[in-house]
Amino acid sequence: MVTITAAIADGPDGPFVLRTADLDEPRDHEVLVRIAGVGICHTDLTKKKAAEFNPGVLGHEGAGTVERVGSAVTSLKPGDTVVLSFFACHHCRNCDAGHEAYCENGRVQNYAGTRADGSRPIRLDGTPIASSFFSQSSFATYAIAHENNAVRVESDLPTELLGPLGCGFLTGAGAVINALEVGAGQGIAIFGAGAVGLAAVMAAKAVGANPIIIVDIVPERLERARTLGATHAIKGDDVDAVAEIQTIAPGGVDFTLECVGHPRLLAQAVVSLRPTGVCGLLGLNPDTSVIAPITMDQLLHGRTVKGIIEGDSDPQKLIPHLVDLNRQGLFPFETLIRSYPFDRINDAVADMKAGTTVKPVLILDSVNKDK
Repeated sequence: MVTITAAIADGPDGPFVLRTADLDEPRDHEVLVRIAGVGICHTDLTKKKAAEFNPGVLGHEGAGTVERVGSAVTSLKPGDTVVLSFFACHHCRNCDAGHEAYCENGRVQNYAGTRADGSRPIRLDGTPIASSFFSQSSFATYAIAHENNAVRVESDLPTELLGPLGCGFLTGAGAVINALEVGAGQGIAIFGAGAVGLAAVMAAKAVGANPIIIVDIVPERLERARTLGATHAIKGDDVDAVAEIQTIAPGGVDFTLECVGHPRLLAQAVVSLRPTGVCGLLGLNPDTSVIAPITMDQLLHGRTVKGIIEGDSDPQKLIPHLVDLNRQGLFPFETLIRSYPFDRINDAVADMKAGTTVKPVLILDSVNKDK
């Protein structure tokens, strides 16, 4: 057992509480990771409302250093810097086809709060609690991950800033690079300038897309998108976004991304497409049961709406690629991060909800040094 400090979710509407807990040693295909930093994602807050995670440990954008490895692990060794992402089995039909984000065996090990066999690696006061979220539960000083979702990286940036590459930034960038396969000179409009949308902007610039149009209602985020590569910025509550997009790109853009999870924005994203264009749906809104009021007339132009999870990415390939783009100055994701000490997790959550922080990252090194 490893003694850890973890942020415990105990009640859907209450704060996270830092508690001392016990963590299993790694099993055959697992690794023990000393967490340096972990991003906060809206998925963490959505899952916090679920009964099975009360109590439980969330966190799925962890980064840190491998401390120990299981007996069957061959791809990692102690001392490796890793980014923790989602679990994929690497041997089902979808994984074999290069669609690890849709792994047929991934649901339990990503969302259930248990390992595949139903066990829980974290104990609070001797009682197993929901953990292994995305096969990591990295709102803690140490995490148990599977070797499949621990990605070894070499970056010039501090390790504690790398965690959001495992989900939020991977999702936006992967949607552009993998799911939509946006090419040089093709136009894209991105609805929503949060962490996912801004990652998509950076990726679109990196692949040479043109125009790159961002739609949001917060002036500061629109300006930030411009600094990251957006060629045009539209304040969606001031003007008709569809008309503006079609003025910029007569006939419509090749691709759109809806990153908010709002039915009206998805309808706008579809109408903004040229014939045969593709709209990627990234935004998740658990309170919305109907996707959008999209009419047959809008789809009869050969337009496609494509649901996208985790950017349709293989983290073992995309994360090192994004690190390399960052080294070249083409994916400056660190500019979107605001760091918080681990014991200010509730402040970080509040700032993210308020929109004053794009991507909060909790820094755990100070807590680890005290151990």
